[in-house]
Amino acid sequence: MALIDGEWQPDPWIHDDQAIVINVKDKGLVVLTGCGHAGVINTLNCARDLTGVNLIHAVIGGFHLTGPIFEPIIAPTVQALREFNPSVVVPQHCTGWKATHWIAREFPEAFVPNSVGTTMVIGA
Repeated sequence: MALIDGEWQPDPWIHDDQAIVINVKDKGLVVLTGCGHAGVINTLNCARDLTGVNLIHAVIGGFHLTGPIFEPIIAPTVQALREFNPSVVVPQHCTGWKATHWIAREFPEAFVPNSVGTTMVIGA
């Protein structure tokens, strides 16, 4: 979605995006984004809509918040992410340095640093 002429509408510039959504028993949804071009919040809302499950346990992947064009939306994205209250937040590659540090500050209990070769186990 995009705010166009003061109204939320489907974003005409986002033709496709990919994410994996897993419903982990007794935990909720684990959402693994690719580069998150559609926006991580849009992806989380879509995951809820598609599954009918409201609880977001983990969000892992690229949040596409790096660079001068996307850095202005770090604050509203982090604020919106707070409303999902995920137990695990793992920002990767295209999230960018500034957004990753902001997320680490705002989600100290949920933030998980990672790098190439990081293995995560999320189970019921």
